[in-house]
Amino acid sequence: MSMNRRSLKRSALAVGAATTLVVMTACSSSTESGDDASPEESSSAMESEAPASDLPQTIVFSPLSLEIPAMQGLADGVQGYGGSQGWEVIVQDPAFDPSTQVQQAKEVIESGRAGAMWIIAVAPESMTEVLTTAQELGVPVLINGVPADYGFDGPQVGVSFGTIDYVEAGTALGEQTGMCINEKLGGEGTVIYGASAAGTAGKEEIDTAFMEALAATAPNAEVVQEWEAVERAASQTDVGTILQGNPDVNVVASSNDEGILGAIGAFKAAGKELPCAVDFGGNDEVLALVEDGTMFATAALQFEQDMVQSFDTLAAMQLDPEMVGPELTVPLAVTTAAG
Repeated sequence: MSMNRRSLKRSALAVGAATTLVVMTACSSSTESGDDASPEESSSAMESEAPASDLPQTIVFSPLSLEIPAMQGLADGVQGYGGSQGWEVIVQDPAFDPSTQVQQAKEVIESGRAGAMWIIAVAPESMTEVLTTAQELGVPVLINGVPADYGFDGPQVGVSFGTIDYVEAGTALGEQTGMCINEKLGGEGTVIYGASAAGTAGKEEIDTAFMEALAATAPNAEVVQEWEAVERAASQTDVGTILQGNPDVNVVASSNDEGILGAIGAFKAAGKELPCAVDFGGNDEVLALVEDGTMFATAALQFEQDMVQSFDTLAAMQLDPEMVGPELTVPLAVTTAAG
């Protein structure tokens, strides 16, 4: 996928303007002067002496894991876009381990290297101390979820919360799966579902919305089994085992890209056709499979759009240390083989 040039240009200008305003704000701050100079004279003196910012122009990005192709692609996008604006970008890889993510985040914040931080938390409940530490040190943070996930009563100074509309995602996944069953299988399908691991953000909302939307769209479809879809190779093994006991399975839906890609591999290895494959995620490999008709549809997160809005938000928050972080939503779009 390539970012729309006009949107990228507008975003680049916005970040550039925000960076300029950071310098202006830092230069106009006041300190004790010890003399009777007028406010105007003191301000002029400060402008020639004050540093541009107390925070480094460095964004630290901590995703779930760089094993996820979409997360690696997002990390590459943040590095490319941030670098083009003169920012250093540090990418961490907790590899799905909550304790590793906490340790890495605290170390980089407390070291003074982080000027802003974007975290996609593996386990939100583990990150509260990281957020309070960042607030104490004035380091703005964008993190997935809502304030209550981290023990906060509401919006926070210096912390922006980024959400995925998991109900929308699960509903789209169920509707598209049902539409495929109606279109290709006459309304009756034998379905297996790749669910995210317990504790994954949004799991309950996606699972519930998927089941409800599937039942409403294709009421004669039957979900015969679920598996835990975390990693591609493991999903291929798990689905291969499921097919041995349920050879009539002809529909697969997955709550992530790794699950559906593993399932497609399992069907190929078993020499079986898969008329209906649908997922929530939409990395480049999945989008190519939708385009060539291997998959019926994907509910695709628009990571490039989210990358730009997230970077812009962190730049603005670094500009204003008293800013209450806005709540962002990752854009989502359904892409189908029919176009």
